[in-house]
This record gives sequence, C-alpha cells and structure tokens, in this order.
Amino acid sequence: MSHRAVEIVLGRLVTDEALRRRFAASPMGTLEELREQGLELSPVERAALETLDPAAVADLARALDARLRKAALSPEVPQ
Repeated sequence: MSHRAVEIVLGRLVTDEALRRRFAASPMGTLEELREQGLELSPVERAALETLDPAAVADLARALDARLRKAALSPEVPQ
C-alpha cells in the first residue's frame, strides 16, 4: 500500500473540523469510517494514526489559513 491514504487521512483531519471531532472522540471508529469510504490503510498505518494526539492535530488545523479549512456550522470545541 502506498503512503497516499495516510496523506489523505492527515489532510482531512487538519482541514475537516467535523472529522477531527469524530477522530478525537473515537480514533479507531473514525479510521474505520474512512476505510469504509475506500481508504486502505495497512495495520501499521492504522496503529500509527490511532496514536495521533488530537490536540496536536487541532493545533495544526488552527495554524492553517482559514481558506484551506472546510467550513463548520458550529464553533470548534477547544481541545
């Protein structure tokens, strides 16, 4: 498996607030949701992504220019 799916997951996590919230609440469940959408991750990639610090992901998301983030309908919950 190429590293492309990991790049997609990371990109989506920092640009999609709703996905980021789901991931913070349930990393395994969110990765399963993405798998069901067609993203193939190896067991090693899944394990590595499951250990991501949701606060660090949220910090990176806040550092991005707002034009690169997906609009959210509700205010972001501080992490």
